Amino acid sequence: MASTRTLAIVIGRAGSKGLPGKNMLPIAGKPCAQWTIEHAMASSRVTDIAVSSDSPQLLALASALGAAPIERPAELASDTATVDDAARDALARWESTHGARADRLVILYANVPVRPPGLIDDALALLESAGCHSVQSYATVGKHHPWWTAIVDESSGAVRPWEGDILNHGVFRRQDLPPAHIPDGGVIALTRAALLLEIPGVAPGPHAFFGTDRRGSINPEGAVIDIDTAADLAVAEITLRDRLRAERTR
Repeated sequence: MASTRTLAIVIGRAGSKGLPGKNMLPIAGKPCAQWTIEHAMASSRVTDIAVSSDSPQLLALASALGAAPIERPAELASDTATVDDAARDALARWESTHGARADRLVILYANVPVRPPGLIDDALALLESAGCHSVQSYATVGKHHPWWTAIVDESSGAVRPWEGDILNHGVFRRQDLPPAHIPDGGVIALTRAALLLEIPGVAPGPHAFFGTDRRGSINPEGAVIDIDTAADLAVAEITLRDRLRAERTR
């Protein structure tokens, strides 16, 4: 193959149990997935963009925006199919079609219209500078902190700690909780070897494609919005319209 590239793979199925057709729903004047594709296009480190989907509408949008449409096989478009299987399929099909080799990959979910500017470039910069296998973005956990997780007996209503012996770990002020983070769906950047499961010593499992040296970037709470419900859609609409309004007044 003739060249080495950084390929962003946008993942978006046609189906969704929670919000059918969410990847193509209009948000702030654009289809939901268009925000993700344009975020990838704004990256200075991404050289190519592919969109993997079983949705004809999303594939047509990808083509219209200048991204490579990758028709995803039906067996990789079910609600039980894994993200990394779909990404490996898209990588193989893109490389076969374009005659280029991608050594760095970015996986983006099409149902995430709101991301901080520069999120992709920051993840790729950390991937390169740290020499790690993967970088995933995280959000700071707020009031849903694991220390405040409990088990409520459905029949008696009795409450006991999820872990340990002391309810809430004895902490009752949010500001006294230790730092905790959860993946926010904003970006996954990884090496080719990690995606292809070529890193030695990786335990098998659904996250094996992250490799062994896994790093994280931290976003402020609420900086990334993924669309799973109608409420998410409404919040994203307001957020993006406010962002567009601010850009017009600069």
